[in-house]
Amino acid sequence: MKAYLFCIALLLGVAQPAAQAEVFERTLANGLKVIVKEDRRAPVVVQQIWYKAGSMDERTGVTGIAHVLEHLMFKGTHTVPAGEFSKRISAAGGRENAFTSYDYTAYFQQLHKSKLPLAMALEADRMRNLNLSAADFAKEIRVVMEERRLRTDDEAHGLLNEKMMATIYQQHPYQHPVIGWMSDLESLTVGDAQAWYRRWYTPNNATLVIAGDVKADEVFALAQHHYGAIPRRALPPQRVFIEPKQAGIKRMVVKAPAELPHLVMSYHAPTLQYPAQDWKPYALQILAGVLDGNESARLNKHLVREQQVASGAGAGYDATSRGPSLFTLEATPSEGKTVDEVEAALRGEIAQLVKDGVSGEELQRVKAQVVAGEVYKRDSLFYQAMQIGQMESIGLTHRAIPVMLEKLQAVTAEQVRQVAEEILQDDSLTVAVLDPQPLSGKPKAPQGVSHAH
Repeated sequence: MKAYLFCIALLLGVAQPAAQAEVFERTLANGLKVIVKEDRRAPVVVQQIWYKAGSMDERTGVTGIAHVLEHLMFKGTHTVPAGEFSKRISAAGGRENAFTSYDYTAYFQQLHKSKLPLAMALEADRMRNLNLSAADFAKEIRVVMEERRLRTDDEAHGLLNEKMMATIYQQHPYQHPVIGWMSDLESLTVGDAQAWYRRWYTPNNATLVIAGDVKADEVFALAQHHYGAIPRRALPPQRVFIEPKQAGIKRMVVKAPAELPHLVMSYHAPTLQYPAQDWKPYALQILAGVLDGNESARLNKHLVREQQVASGAGAGYDATSRGPSLFTLEATPSEGKTVDEVEAALRGEIAQLVKDGVSGEELQRVKAQVVAGEVYKRDSLFYQAMQIGQMESIGLTHRAIPVMLEKLQAVTAEQVRQVAEEILQDDSLTVAVLDPQPLSGKPKAPQGVSHAH
C-alpha cells in the first residue's frame, strides 16, 4: 500500500517503558541490524525489514523509483516465481505488504510463529536475488501511474497536498511526491530500478525487526542462517539537505474538481534530534493534541461546534523524521462561510493560546491520551515492531522510545504556549487553498487501496 506516513502522529511516537527489557539487539557481520521484541501473549510473529532508502534519496528526474521498486519486489526471484511470495505467505495463514515513505521502505509479514523461518527465507531471497525484467517493469509502471491518477491527479486533497509540499520546500527533496511526478514515471526504465536495488538493498542498509512469541537467541540464529551470507555492499553517502530559512508567508491556490473548499496552513517546525535533551518537539506534540485530540479539543469545540465557521478542523505534527517537519492546521469552511473566515478563526485560536496559554485540565487530557495510546499499542504486535523500525530508520534508536514518553509527560503548559508563539509565525507559513471546481460526475477514487501484488 502507498503509505506515506506523513504523521504516524502523537501516539506512534512513544512506547511503554516497562517493555524495553524485552527488546534485544544484535548486528550481523554483514551489517544487518536485528532487533527482537519478545511478546508471548499470542503464538504470532511479525517480521519487518526496513531499508533506509525512501523518496528523499531519489535524484530529480527519477522520482518515484523507490515506490516502483517496492512494487517490483513482489515480482519474483530466480527461485520464487512472480506472485509466489504472497501465495506462500497466504498459504501459511499470514498476511504481508509493504510501504514506501519519504524516509524509508519497509516490507512486512504477520503469521504463526512456526512460520517465521519461511518468512525469513523469502525475505532474504529477495534482498539479493530479485529478478527484475523489462516486461515486469513495463507492467508495474502502468499500475503505479494508475495509482498516481487515482490518489493524486483525480483526488483534490491529494493534489492540494502534493502542490503544497512542492511550494513549502525550496531545496529539500520532500518537495517531490513519494509516488513520483508523472513525467518521471513515464521516463523511468528497468535500469533505474536495477540501479536503485543495487544501491540501497543491502544488509548494511537494513534493519530487521521481529516481534512476537519468540526467543531472541533463536531469532538471532535464524537471522544468521537466512540473512548472514548476504554480502554487504558499499553505500553511497546519504546527503543531509538543509532547507533554506523561509523569508515570508507563501500563499497558493489549487483549482480542482471538489465538493467543498479546504484550507491548509503549514509552518516549518523542528524534529526530534536529541530525545533526552530536546523539548520543543514534545511541546509541539502536546500543542497538536490541545488543538485536535478529541471532541473537547479546541478546534472542534470552538470552530466547528460553537462558531460553526468550519465543518471540520484539525492539527497535525510529526516529531520524528529524517528530514524537516511541519506543524499543520487545516479546516473546511461550513456552508456559507469562506476560507478567509476559516483562516481568521484558526489565527484567532493561535493568538488566544499564545495570550492565555493552556489550562492544567487540557494538559492532563492530552497526556492521558498519550498513555491511553500506549495501552492500545501494547495490543498490536505490528505497531510495536513499526515503532522500533521507524526509529531505527530515521537515525534515532529504539532505546529512545521510553525516554520520549517520559519527556512528553514532563511538558509544561508554558512550554506549549512558548512553542506556539515561536513556531507558528507567518514568516515560516505556507497557506494552501483548494478552490473547488465543478465535479465531472466521475466516480470518486477509492481510499486506502493496498497493493495488489
